[in-house]
Amino acid sequence: MLSLIQNHNQCGSCVVQVIDAPLQLVWSIIKRFDKPQIYKKFIKNCTMLCGNGEIGSIREVQVVSGLPARVSIERLDQLDDETHTISFSMIGGDHALKNYHSTITLHESEDDGKTILVEAYVVDVLNGNTKEDTCLFVETIIKCNHKSLAWITEKSASSSSDDSFYGSC
Repeated sequence: MLSLIQNHNQCGSCVVQVIDAPLQLVWSIIKRFDKPQIYKKFIKNCTMLCGNGEIGSIREVQVVSGLPARVSIERLDQLDDETHTISFSMIGGDHALKNYHSTITLHESEDDGKTILVEAYVVDVLNGNTKEDTCLFVETIIKCNHKSLAWITEKSASSSSDDSFYGSC
């Protein structure tokens, strides 16, 4: 991750979440660049400005009220179904996150069928803040998104297995 940091005014890290759901189920939600509000609870609405969710697509996300932003403009930089990797950059908006870039990769746990989500990010240090404060702010949002994604996919996976169980009776 440190190789992504280009100057002393940037910070970044990796956040890991283990999700008790199949990788393909988690990926089916993560890869929807046009529907981040499915699991990102800070997003009220998403409008595609350019493209249909392929690399280079640009979206405008409207943030829920109460946060220090209203709109973020984001570009899809990478989407790979084979490696289960998606990355995007914030390229505009009225938020304080400048030069923000995030890459999410999904990995299947070999021993228990769980999904391991790794999100690496880099961002400019917020004006008037330390690197630590900026990372804490960004990671709080990322962790909330991950927990929401885990809840949604784990619930879906469990109801799918419950349905198949009851369907076999």
